[in-house]
Amino acid sequence: MTKIAKKKSIWKLWAAKLHLWFGLGIGLLIFIISITGALYVFKDEIENYQRKEVIYHGETNIAQKNILPLKVLEDKVNEQVKEEFPIHWVNIPMDENRSYRFYWFEHNNKAWNYFDEYPIYQVAYVNPYTGKVLQVYDEKNGFFQIVKMIHWSFLLKESWGTYVVGIPVIIFVIMLISGIILWWPKNKAARKQRFWFRWKNIKNWKRKNYDLHNIFGFYSSILAVVFAITGLFYAFFVIQAAMYFVFSGGKTALPDYSEYTTKAPIEMRNDTTLDKVAQKTRETFPDTFAFSIDLGHPHMDDHEHPNFEIYVQHLSYSYHKYSSLIFDENSGELLKRIDYKDKNFGEKAVGANYDIHVGDILGLPTKIIAFIISLMIASMPVTGFMIWWGRKKKKKK
Repeated sequence: MTKIAKKKSIWKLWAAKLHLWFGLGIGLLIFIISITGALYVFKDEIENYQRKEVIYHGETNIAQKNILPLKVLEDKVNEQVKEEFPIHWVNIPMDENRSYRFYWFEHNNKAWNYFDEYPIYQVAYVNPYTGKVLQVYDEKNGFFQIVKMIHWSFLLKESWGTYVVGIPVIIFVIMLISGIILWWPKNKAARKQRFWFRWKNIKNWKRKNYDLHNIFGFYSSILAVVFAITGLFYAFFVIQAAMYFVFSGGKTALPDYSEYTTKAPIEMRNDTTLDKVAQKTRETFPDTFAFSIDLGHPHMDDHEHPNFEIYVQHLSYSYHKYSSLIFDENSGELLKRIDYKDKNFGEKAVGANYDIHVGDILGLPTKIIAFIISLMIASMPVTGFMIWWGRKKKKKK
């Protein structure tokens, strides 16, 4: 055996050992992460179908009617729902035939699990012309939210549960690399067998299982790495920083808008301030899909952003294309406009991370791809375990 061939065999030997040890160690976790990822892909389509009766409020002759002020709507919602927690934010669609969505969302930092960490997360669909609550949904305990949080943190506290998920995903990336090393065929005959199923004269289930593991592993590997890295984005800040650095051409920090903060006195705020903000948002982005406003209660200083920033969603099926408006929270004055088209490629890449991860980036076609790839990834631990178990039984015999 030549030195080169010997080196190759040593590489494959260690790759095989790593692949086996890691696979047995985290196989079940990767299966759970992948299956929950596949289940979550079509969340929006399924929920929109289930909620089709309330997504549109059904009000007629809206050209002759006026939308109620936000403070009036909030009071009407509180009267009907009678929730002990305050409403956190409202999602306002540009299509006047669609219902407003009012959200309750509270976070408890002292909890150790998902159910205690979020005392409430629910949404009310509301007719903006009458203030009638059409339906309230408990998002916290909803099927897709539970699936998401299993995928996200195994239902543990978010701040460290994401690491419990993230570490096995890092190991999975190593497994993908070792798997490609093991998959790489020695000759043309082996190459043919590893690109497609050739089962015409094969009845042995072990051989078929081995082919499933190899072929699914090969075809899913590239997108599996993409899904893994975009998932690690949420667990490790270094991934976020690296992604921005690479796609922004070497920049090390996102643009700083900290100078655009509320400076007007609290006395300037009144019941119509948020309506002024909403109207200015409509005028600035008339062709957008929807925007969200934090209702800004005086006792709630936990805005998602350091300043009073309005998130403007341009597409109905995806979140990556969005702009922002920063307002003075007390006076309602527009302080800064942040257009999607003006963002650098690093900002766009960071903003698109979620949609890439869940397959939303191009709508239904990429969702179907994400669903299939997730199932293929989920099959890897199963077929891999069966290969190991079959060999183990053979050795015993």
